[in-house]
Amino acid sequence: MFITNDIKYIGVNDRKLDLFESQYEVPEGMAYNSYVILDEKIAVLDTCDRNFTDEWLSNLKNALDGRTPDYLIIQHAEPDHSASIKAFCEAYPEATVLGSAKALAFIAQFYGEGFIKNSKAISNGEELSLGKHNLSFVAAAMVHWPEVMVTFDSTDKVLFSADAFGKFGALDADEDWACEARRYYFGIVGKYGAQAQALVKKAKELQPAIICPLHGPVLNENLDYYINLYDVWTSYGVESEGVCICYTSVYGNTEKAVELLVEELKALGCPKVAVNDLARCDMAEAVEDAFRYGKLVLATTTYNADIFPFMKEFIEHLTEKNYQNRILGFIENGTWAPMAKKVMSAMFEKSKNITYLENSVTIKSALTDENKTAVKAMAKELV
Repeated sequence: MFITNDIKYIGVNDRKLDLFESQYEVPEGMAYNSYVILDEKIAVLDTCDRNFTDEWLSNLKNALDGRTPDYLIIQHAEPDHSASIKAFCEAYPEATVLGSAKALAFIAQFYGEGFIKNSKAISNGEELSLGKHNLSFVAAAMVHWPEVMVTFDSTDKVLFSADAFGKFGALDADEDWACEARRYYFGIVGKYGAQAQALVKKAKELQPAIICPLHGPVLNENLDYYINLYDVWTSYGVESEGVCICYTSVYGNTEKAVELLVEELKALGCPKVAVNDLARCDMAEAVEDAFRYGKLVLATTTYNADIFPFMKEFIEHLTEKNYQNRILGFIENGTWAPMAKKVMSAMFEKSKNITYLENSVTIKSALTDENKTAVKAMAKELV
């Protein structure tokens, strides 16, 4: 597949994968993207997962049409992109492998030393001419590994963006970009918002016509839409008006409080209410919702003098990804010593710019009329 006259896509679709990084559900599979620039000299950008080495080498061979690559550029050394480097070096031993110093070190850690005949460490701002095409390298450390760099082709104005601007899903999946890109971003990259924000600023400065990520589709139209979404995500801004409610409920009483809150919010005209039962939902989807909306309500029970395990895990996901700039409310339940609100509040102590609702709800076993009044007050404060 030609991206421009001289740039071809040579990646692969993985339709067998069930869990990306052994934790994220990918019902539509995954794409491992790789590209080749055909010029006086030829550069290949990244390889692919070890389960698709033969298919990827075949794609590369077809794209080369009898020619030999001069360079292999390693933008990201994570194995879903680097695991075929050894096979590449066996097939094209004279090619020079380019990457940051850390990338080359990581490759040796993963696959051993001595199999690369020619290599060169490249630094931020360094340039490479292929003939007509001029490439410049931009360090993107911690988006989301420390060795990452991205590549800009100033000739065709193509930004090869590594894991930035990526998404879950194989390229033959017919699905909305934003939903799976959002879940991918906050799951994979979200902890490193400041570093990703720096890359967004660089992308705005470069003004690419095409963005080629390592996962997901090539973006070649309406780039302002994608860059602006990334700007919101990486700055921990609010993407959509609405309320996210995440809860756990042992015997259904906490769930009844949540159901009442949903009814009240909708009656008051809340534009969107996203509800997640943390014991049953995809946790990554719940994390995505928590970052998408500006207001979050957590409802759970006191459990073993702590909080219910799924809620604890969920909050840990949020705080490790630097959850911030949000309005937060609590519904707690406890038959003899309710303390869930206290525990949950303490878990957010290091989170920045969290505003707590004045109204909270404390249930002692089952929902009372007093609790219902408190839920209604919470709903009014939220809207």
